[in-house]
Amino acid sequence: MYAIIATGGKQYKVAEGDVIKVEKLGVDAGETVTFDQVLAVNNGELSIGCPTVAGATVTGTVVKEAKAKKVIVYKYKRKTGYHKKNGHRQLYTQIKIDKINA
Repeated sequence: MYAIIATGGKQYKVAEGDVIKVEKLGVDAGETVTFDQVLAVNNGELSIGCPTVAGATVTGTVVKEAKAKKVIVYKYKRKTGYHKKNGHRQLYTQIKIDKINA
């Protein structure tokens, strides 16, 4: 059984027991999160929502909030002496999927 959920402008295929990284939600570790934007559910028979599946939710527990690995952004223009180096670490929330309610 799996579901496709939407959060943070992205879509994730999840099953019970999966651990996923989503955009930062601002929730403390150990708390429960419910996703109500379920786009599709497959429990032997595929149900596709228009745009979401009615009455379907996915619940999970927050494992932690952290920062991802650093991405280096380097801008360079030849022959002018221009170069600029920046780093960026994206914030994320790690969630363990507990139950898919369809």
